[in-house]
Amino acid sequence: MIADIISTTDHKMDLTVEVSKEEFATIRTGRAHPAMFAKITASYYGTPTPIQQLASFQVPEARTVLIAPYDQSALAAIERAIRDSDLGVNPSNDGHTIRIVLPILTEERRKEYTKLARAKAEDGRIAIRNARRHGVEAAKKLEKDKLVGEDEVKKAEKKLDEITKKHIDEIDQLLKRKEAELLEV
Repeated sequence: MIADIISTTDHKMDLTVEVSKEEFATIRTGRAHPAMFAKITASYYGTPTPIQQLASFQVPEARTVLIAPYDQSALAAIERAIRDSDLGVNPSNDGHTIRIVLPILTEERRKEYTKLARAKAEDGRIAIRNARRHGVEAAKKLEKDKLVGEDEVKKAEKKLDEITKKHIDEIDQLLKRKEAELLEV
């Protein structure tokens, strides 16, 4: 029972780290990459659809992205969705593809993105600590119901603390890498 709690908590923490990786990927750096568009949705036949399902992405140069819709009728909707997003870019279309040239990040904008990355990292840390708290509560409930002993609960808490530290360190490493990317000119 205790092993199940630890395993479930560890899995939840792994998922939190994955979500944090995805969140960091959406933060724009000086280089273009398709993950920047992961959270953008366009109206496709009245349904909000992620633009990554509507088009292919190419990065021919460090600051240029070419988006080729699979269905040409979605071109205008994709362009509108990108323009309305918080990326701060102005897409141009030639009738077949959308070209996005990313402007060079200013120092002020880099600091804003760094702050955003720190906030996303803190959200990840909070989620990990919440998963730990739920695991400890579940173990204490088993002790209260007289299904396990007090020493088993203490061991479980110690193991959950180790797992928590490992996952928080992973998020800190992701944050450190993202900050280095952002501050790189």
